Amino acid sequence: MLACQNLKIEFDRKSVIKDVSLEFPPQRITAIIGPSGCGKSTLLRAFNRMHDLTPGARVSGLVTLSGKDIYHKDEDPVLVRRRIGMVFQKANPFPTLSIFNNTIAGLRLSGLRNRALLKEAAEKALVDAALWDEVKDRLKSNPMSLSGGQQQRLCIARALAVDPEVLLMDEPCSALDPIATAKIEELMFRLRERLSVVIVTHNMQQAARASDRTAFLWMGELIEEGETEAIFTTPKKSMTEDYITGRFG
Repeated sequence: MLACQNLKIEFDRKSVIKDVSLEFPPQRITAIIGPSGCGKSTLLRAFNRMHDLTPGARVSGLVTLSGKDIYHKDEDPVLVRRRIGMVFQKANPFPTLSIFNNTIAGLRLSGLRNRALLKEAAEKALVDAALWDEVKDRLKSNPMSLSGGQQQRLCIARALAVDPEVLLMDEPCSALDPIATAKIEELMFRLRERLSVVIVTHNMQQAARASDRTAFLWMGELIEEGETEAIFTTPKKSMTEDYITGRFG
């Protein structure tokens, strides 16, 4: 299970995430909601050490996966990112690689060279991402020929190919039309059967229909978290109710 305790994140000594403690149960979809600029994406990126690459960033507190501190000095960030995959707001397939090579990029980076195993892994990942039937006859094609929704599912397949335990999704549907959004949400429901899914979304309707648990963040602070149905029907905090009913944000 992925969890954080007393997590704090600063950029150039400015506090952005303030003492957040959360758990992300396996086989559940957890939505992180809150207004723009409240720290949702910053929090998400801490869960697979993306802030290691940001000058001036400082992460303190504890982030654990299966009870082990992912920020421990003996933990390899590359291996952490294999176990905790991430999909970004804007689809980012590698434009110089084919659809096939995009899918297996992480496996090749980890040293796998066996062609048969790579083909098997690519097909499985594309099936898991509900994209195989749409691209199986053009695996050598450039990914930029795909639609926006297909590109996003290709990025999901790339993350799935290395068999992660957790999939982080940072507003993966914000640039997609309703049909593509529905496909991504259906995919999330299938994926939760075998891993944890954590999604940042500004869309209250999406959070309500596509998550099992919801965490509400405000100015870097965790205001409330719990089962999604309870958060949206009987929130404990007045600020939560005001936000989800559109009184601010």
